[in-house]
Amino acid sequence: MTDTPRRGRTSEPLLTVEGLGLSLPGTARPLLADVSLHIAPGEVVGLVGESGSGKSTTAKAALGLWPRGAEVSGSVRLGDTDVLALRGDDLRQHRSRTVAMVHQDPRAALNPVRRIGDFLLERLPGLPREQARARAAELLDAVGLPEPERRLRQRPHELSGGMLQRVVIAGALAAEPRLLLADEATSALDVTTQAEILALLRTLRAAHGLGLLFITHDLHLAAAYCDRVYVMYAGRVAESRTAKDLFAHPAHPYTRGLLACSPALGTPTAPRPVPGRPPSLADALPGCPFAPRCTEADAACTEWEPRALPLAEGGHAACRRLPESAALSGATERTTS
Repeated sequence: MTDTPRRGRTSEPLLTVEGLGLSLPGTARPLLADVSLHIAPGEVVGLVGESGSGKSTTAKAALGLWPRGAEVSGSVRLGDTDVLALRGDDLRQHRSRTVAMVHQDPRAALNPVRRIGDFLLERLPGLPREQARARAAELLDAVGLPEPERRLRQRPHELSGGMLQRVVIAGALAAEPRLLLADEATSALDVTTQAEILALLRTLRAAHGLGLLFITHDLHLAAAYCDRVYVMYAGRVAESRTAKDLFAHPAHPYTRGLLACSPALGTPTAPRPVPGRPPSLADALPGCPFAPRCTEADAACTEWEPRALPLAEGGHAACRRLPESAALSGATERTTS
């Protein structure tokens, strides 16, 4: 599936995921099924959905990280590199130089008994110690930490959560990656610090031409911050649109449900939760995986094989009951019941 990137950015993809599937022995359904997405250089792409929808698993595909014993299908390419074909030193080089990941909890990424400088110097191999230390200070300054030389001598407990997240981002940028994966990188921060970190990521993206995959539970935040958004449910892409179109005219019932359960200023109606619960890997989910929770589903939905259907205004949605006004003419298959 393809969507048009925001004007002014190259259409040549940086990351291309096509038909990605991931299965584990002993589970009733795959972790990922037919996931396709792309990210262009300098573009921010959002992945949203409930816990267990496959967001982090999809992001880790760019690193070639899979659970032990997993069966993988489809393709993952970063530029001209086939990530699924990498092994040994090539895979380690890819993970350490080409793609970087920023996790939700910065304290979990740092050794509490080691200094900040030690954390950064480990990410600058091959440089003489004094040059590496100067580079580490430059990185801390680039992410907006004052007195970078002093920060290098401090330990994690001496810094706030927002400062630690800046340290982790500095570490991620040390190898000058082409793609940055931000996995709930701001959700543990207060709103003021969150805004600062988001502004920092935007600045770094513009300065270095980074592609940014932004994972979040907050659909409103994704709509405000991202160029395009992929909504995931039960290991599948339910909808992919430009952020503006997805927020203004959500096509998939699950997307509308996520928006309805998120509080928003100026909205007179109270938030309404999505009925039911997210499925586990023990749930087989024949047909559309969202059908058991969907208020618009009919009997045919439990037999319909989900696939991305093009929308008239751009983007895709995997729903057989798309309104005629939203679906591209002839794209949907109507099943009478």
